[in-house]
Amino acid sequence: MKIAVASEGEEVSMHFGHCEGFWIFDVENGKIKDSTFLPNPGHRPGFLPEFLKDKGVDCIISGGMGTSAIELFNSYGIDVITGAEGNATEVAEKYINGTLISSNSPCEKHEHHH
Repeated sequence: MKIAVASEGEEVSMHFGHCEGFWIFDVENGKIKDSTFLPNPGHRPGFLPEFLKDKGVDCIISGGMGTSAIELFNSYGIDVITGAEGNATEVAEKYINGTLISSNSPCEKHEHHH
């Protein structure tokens, strides 16, 4: 299994599409075997779900995510967890252990602060 965590450095990003990048955790037998950081290739509507699907991701974890991205991930059979916060590795471990609960509430506002 592969888990992607939208991140700012080591922390879960609150905004999926504009995160710094994605920690990709390779999981075998309930343990993280490997992790790599993929820089965000850029926010374009519909692009990131397909980008992560092509990387073999089975689950995406983020602080917040818009409805269209959630729907695209769901259409690809990728599990979506929103409302996560904290250290990316710890959040991935909680998901593996079944203790990470999704808020299941999409981001409705796209107010960007640059």
